[in-house]
Amino acid sequence: MSKETLKILITGGGTGGHIFPAIAIADAIKKMRPETTFLFVGANGKMEMERVPKAGYAIEGLPIAGFQRSMSLQNLSFPFKLLKSLWRARSIIKRFQPDVVIGTGGYASGPVMQAAQRVGIPTLIQEQNSYAGVTNKILGKKAKKVCVAYDHMEQFFPEEKLVFTGNPVRSDILNLEGKREEGIKYYGLDPNKKTIAIIGGSLGARTLNNAMRDNVEFFEQNPDLQAIWQCGKFYEHEYTAMETAKLPNVQCRAFVDRMDLLYAASDVVISRAGALSISELCLVGKPVVLVPSPNVAEDHQTKNALALVEKGAARLVRDGDAGGKMLQEAQLILESEALAFSLSESIRQMGRPNAAEAIAREAIKLTEINSL
Repeated sequence: MSKETLKILITGGGTGGHIFPAIAIADAIKKMRPETTFLFVGANGKMEMERVPKAGYAIEGLPIAGFQRSMSLQNLSFPFKLLKSLWRARSIIKRFQPDVVIGTGGYASGPVMQAAQRVGIPTLIQEQNSYAGVTNKILGKKAKKVCVAYDHMEQFFPEEKLVFTGNPVRSDILNLEGKREEGIKYYGLDPNKKTIAIIGGSLGARTLNNAMRDNVEFFEQNPDLQAIWQCGKFYEHEYTAMETAKLPNVQCRAFVDRMDLLYAASDVVISRAGALSISELCLVGKPVVLVPSPNVAEDHQTKNALALVEKGAARLVRDGDAGGKMLQEAQLILESEALAFSLSESIRQMGRPNAAEAIAREAIKLTEINSL
């Protein structure tokens, strides 16, 4: 017997890769069970504290912060922030009394999921990467379900808890049919030129930015190519002043507000290999060159990228080789229709357009089991 009014707590954040899936899952549950009450829990000062309310959901923040891998004075306050966050997470759980807690990763996710598990509230992990992080591996022992986007995840979690759902993405990415002309017009592109999109994520990627900075001659020698280069707000003032950004066939933007139109207008995409980026690219179905960031836990971006490369669904350029190979690899794809077609078809087959709905169903099932 299912409850009429559900209470669902969703925790995760720090980057768009944790926030957008969390909001997509909430939206999917809301469509299935409109009477549901939601509460998000994030980390104070992180982007979820702004993005979640804009999406129409309530959010509370924890004082949690990440542990710096390099020697840093910030690490001295880490144990105190963690203890305070654990205490606050327990207080939120006790007050809100959720029927289920969904964790999408990020700083706040650990304390909240642990607090829920301690009092017997069912938890669902949405593991986005092909290589699970330490926190999720620990939480997975007591989680009721683990929704994954890659094969072979039984090496990290009990096999009976795994559900292959894929990663949720923003709804505007799901249907790019017929948007190419609109995208070309929106970004002021030349419809007769091939377009390369360089995407560094919401914060930007210094390696990709430096590769663009160092390749002025590439664009001067290839006037039939054009690029939209998303450098990130953090790097805006540094890179928009560079010579490459002033070329007539290059647009340098701090932030891309219509990713759907950029994808639709592009012929090839150069991107980092975060879980959300890859999930979007699988649905977009454009040829892609992945440049994994080496500065992430367990080097999971490289593992994410290799999962595609092994299936002929992407090309990989190592971070240290980006300056000399990134754009050249994109050009190679543009010059070979057969290669571009093969990459597009292979990556499209890996797309999971109904991931948010699949995770929503698993979460609702847990509330029904818990109410028996």
